[in-house]
Amino acid sequence: MKQFAVIGLGRFGTSVAMTLSKMGYQVFATDIDEERVNDIVEHVTHAVTLDALDEHALKSIGIRNFDVVVVAIGKEVQASILVTVMLKELGVNKVVAKAQSELHGKVLERVGADKVIFPERDMGIKVASALVSKNVMDQISLSPEYSLVEMVAPPKLVNKSLEKSGARQNYGITVLAIRRGGEMIISPNASQVIEEGDILVVIGKTERLQYFDTVEV
Repeated sequence: MKQFAVIGLGRFGTSVAMTLSKMGYQVFATDIDEERVNDIVEHVTHAVTLDALDEHALKSIGIRNFDVVVVAIGKEVQASILVTVMLKELGVNKVVAKAQSELHGKVLERVGADKVIFPERDMGIKVASALVSKNVMDQISLSPEYSLVEMVAPPKLVNKSLEKSGARQNYGITVLAIRRGGEMIISPNASQVIEEGDILVVIGKTERLQYFDTVEV
């Protein structure tokens, strides 16, 4: 089972730590603020008050032994960068770092972060997409260009096979699964007919998904 460490227990860090814990993973959580640590101690495997800028403190908790370390330090950009550098120097296999801006993200990548995430930006994209969407139920940004979307089958697709729908040919979109009532159709073939009320799980370029959701036939 993967072991995670979360450094920084603001709203984002706390949410990540508690969600991973609820999913059954072992989670070590730490923050320099003792009150934040006390608030989460009962919800994770282990939580301690620690200054992540103290290299000896990081070594003492065996930070390199965790499969993934999430740097969720809030507004202190310099601290998040320095901690990321130290984690890689200490031999952490995968460091996921939270960025406040595109520039901050580029610096984190340059200093060794294996994955950079933009919680505020990505949430803004998700909310905006939901506001203008007719059918999208949920959206996950996989990269700046691609998204995974769960959507109610648009009326223009009902009673058409996937092949005839033009999803792949015209929009470059792949239907990964169809949820129909309590049934889940995984990797549907080209002849699969879409029915009214079907929930489609699709992947593709974000801009194409938005167009696919709104265009009429």
